[in-house]
Amino acid sequence: MSDSAPVTLPSSDQHAVLRVMPMPSDANIHGDVFGGWIMAQVDIAASIPAARRAGGRVATVAVNAFTFKQPVFVGDLLSFYADIIHTGRTSITVAVEVYAERQRLEAEVVKVTEATLTYVATDGNRRSRPLPPI
Repeated sequence: MSDSAPVTLPSSDQHAVLRVMPMPSDANIHGDVFGGWIMAQVDIAASIPAARRAGGRVATVAVNAFTFKQPVFVGDLLSFYADIIHTGRTSITVAVEVYAERQRLEAEVVKVTEATLTYVATDGNRRSRPLPPI
């Protein structure tokens, strides 16, 4: 894991696509949130701009990169920021950054996770389809 230097949330022109607070059932007995739970939330967050761009159904086809930078604890308020970084004929690649607002004695914000995922637009039969024009 990298340093835990406090940071700020992204600028006001960017909006979190998902905000969630992990609960005790999302963590181990020490209060550390399971990486798999965070991965599921990242997939949900990344699918939002992908589905908007695709104009409908998308399927996750690849997790290109996933880095846990800091632990996440029960009670942290997580903000997920997702941006499309590439589109192909049927595919959409999305970068996600996750920030935790820690609710300790002094509030602090730390970047906890970065990920890149690729989706493919699918039709009603779950077959790939071309992205609609912008």
